[in-house]
Amino acid sequence: MKILITGGGGREHALAVKLAENPAVKTIFCAPGNGATALMEKCRNIKAGSPAELADFALAEGVDLTVPGAEDLLVAGIADIFKEKKMKVFGPHKAAAMMEGSKSFAKDFMKKHGIRTAAYETFTDSEKAFEYLKTAPLPTVVKADGLAAGKGVIICQTREEAVKAVQDIMVDNCFGEAGRSVVIEEFLTGVEASILSVFDGRGITPFISAKDHKKIGEGEKGLNTGGMGVIAPNPFVTDEVFRDFRENIMVPTAAGLISENLIFPGIIFFGLMINEKGVYLLEYNLRMGDPETQAVLPLLKTDLLEIIEKAMGPGLSEEDLEWSGNCSCAVVLASGGYPLGYAKGYEISGIDKEDIVYISGAQLDGGKLLTSGGRVLTVVGLAPDAQSAKGEAYAIIDKIHFTDQYCRKDIGTIL
Repeated sequence: MKILITGGGGREHALAVKLAENPAVKTIFCAPGNGATALMEKCRNIKAGSPAELADFALAEGVDLTVPGAEDLLVAGIADIFKEKKMKVFGPHKAAAMMEGSKSFAKDFMKKHGIRTAAYETFTDSEKAFEYLKTAPLPTVVKADGLAAGKGVIICQTREEAVKAVQDIMVDNCFGEAGRSVVIEEFLTGVEASILSVFDGRGITPFISAKDHKKIGEGEKGLNTGGMGVIAPNPFVTDEVFRDFRENIMVPTAAGLISENLIFPGIIFFGLMINEKGVYLLEYNLRMGDPETQAVLPLLKTDLLEIIEKAMGPGLSEEDLEWSGNCSCAVVLASGGYPLGYAKGYEISGIDKEDIVYISGAQLDGGKLLTSGGRVLTVVGLAPDAQSAKGEAYAIIDKIHFTDQYCRKDIGTIL
């Protein structure tokens, strides 16, 4: 069996590792992949391309299944193009991908189908947004409507900050086309949670919960990042919280997708806020999260390819999934200066093949792994309890070295 994975981060490395465990998988093409996938026996890195270019490649190579990693190609319609060519793809078509590609589309969907979420207003005119902000409750959240590489959400404590956010997004176009409209949203307090799940066109099957740590600084301070670490399962997702999520978010989401004919086999990522009023939905992603994927997949005992095939065929249920019962702590090791400017090209040493290390920002050059991105790698510790998993993760980090490396020391401690 031949599989194509699009993307080149830690999420895609984790997907490749998990899919390669199935003996039926002969070759995994990674577009573009990274230094770690270049070293995998079953993997072959290829150039990234447009949906049409990748479809032509897959057709020529006889690819049996395509798993899109990142959101950009999904919103660009990669699933539609592959299906036109009668090829299997595990991900949403372009219309459904708007659940992630447009925040206003997603919020309108939530409102229409009675899914608990923060109050919001959408604006396509900056002057009307400025006027609204004169009386909007504070703090408030300003969101670029389209894809902004995870950086389009700005929490504003003052009216001045909110006005600047709208100015930057809508007038100065700091996120390009993604900022043609904005969503201004009620600020919710509480604890965040992430739940990955699989949609098979009939129902949603959830994975175990996770807790992401977004800020660059310890104590959840400083600039937002793509994610600096994850623990799984999330200790705040109790049985009661999960029932609330299932009844008020997951089940009505599935019903809404079916009623609007937004049917596909693929991933739905729920970004949640838990507080004293219940569980609220912050956002949908229509692909695996990063670094949540790196924390969750090592806990999954069930073969990932079997899960995908059931979702694309007879259907998937929670009884089909088996978990190890362990906890995981995933810690991101980044380049100094991230998420702003940082240097590249430093050699990485000390990675033990026995340890769980997923590469994101590193390329293979002359047999050496050299840093090439802001988030360089994710290490994962596994143990029966969260505290021990944290200890395992940081013990692995102590062995890995590259110039100017940085990580938070409180992943799994600060919640």
